[in-house]
Amino acid sequence: MPDPGAIRPARILVINPNSSRTVTAAIDAALGPLRLPVGPDITVTALPEGPESISSQQDVDRVVMPLARRIAEDSADAFVIACFSDPGLQTAREAAAGRPVMGIAEWGILRALTLGERFGIVALSEGSVHRQRRMVRQMGLGERYAGSRPVEARADETVGEAIRARLIAAARILIERDGADAIVLGCAGMAPHRMAIERAIGRPVVEPCQQAVAAALGAVLLREVP
Repeated sequence: MPDPGAIRPARILVINPNSSRTVTAAIDAALGPLRLPVGPDITVTALPEGPESISSQQDVDRVVMPLARRIAEDSADAFVIACFSDPGLQTAREAAAGRPVMGIAEWGILRALTLGERFGIVALSEGSVHRQRRMVRQMGLGERYAGSRPVEARADETVGEAIRARLIAAARILIERDGADAIVLGCAGMAPHRMAIERAIGRPVVEPCQQAVAAALGAVLLREVP
């Protein structure tokens, strides 16, 4: 039987707000380098109530309360919302009752700011572009935003190699036409392509799930440090 006095290992819960197993598996694989031998456990899960792909503002809105409930009911030490729309980020932070909640868009963009003067985002769709423009404006970063370029795909379609050429083409346009110095991948499902895109365009490419989980790791590991 488990020792009731044993110290529970720290845990970070990464929630994919859509219900796609393919996207969830891609996120899980991308986080391999952050699973430290003595570090917090990193668990990745989908949201059963979520759509297969978060493609519209209505999709974003409908997952907010299920996300908040999932966080409120879980004992994890930190949470990552693994959707580039950062659905319900402030509501999730309220539900977490003081525990850190990281949004991948927020942390992906913040990382990109350290890699160049201007950043661009490879977006899922034209609808995603509108949400990203609004998010960048709300973050007060308009002057450093080169723009977003859509590949017109669903989240589950971004995992396989068939879409890689389109992702590279969008990233190239952001660099060559829009003046971006660094690229942020605008969907968690794009995680398997980061290194290939970076090699193809010769500029830094940010995978936002990795950056948000790295931030959560820091928050958890430093919580007891004076």
